[in-house]
Amino acid sequence: MTREALGEFEQMVLIAILHLGDDVYGVPIVDEIQRRTGRTVAPAAVYVTLRRLERKGLLSSWMSDSTPERGGKARRCVKVTRGGLESLRESRKVLDRMWKGLDPNLRGAR
Repeated sequence: MTREALGEFEQMVLIAILHLGDDVYGVPIVDEIQRRTGRTVAPAAVYVTLRRLERKGLLSSWMSDSTPERGGKARRCVKVTRGGLESLRESRKVLDRMWKGLDPNLRGAR
């Protein structure tokens, strides 16, 4: 089955979730992307992307138990699904094929 290609930011969100592990939610995902890329990331962009990835079946989400430090509010936690892992692998393969034959330092094509 051919899946829709993942965008760069979708890939970053999925990879950040994989780095962070289970029971991850929006704020640490924002922080992880910023830490690893040096980019400023709008939290709203991450939340919109999380919803889109879940609609595509690439993430699953659930509400955590409420916590006292959040005034009794629960967090929406996410994890990458098997389909999400497959999409990431396919995206990596496609990019690897595109890079093949180019100078890694981008001094020009061979």
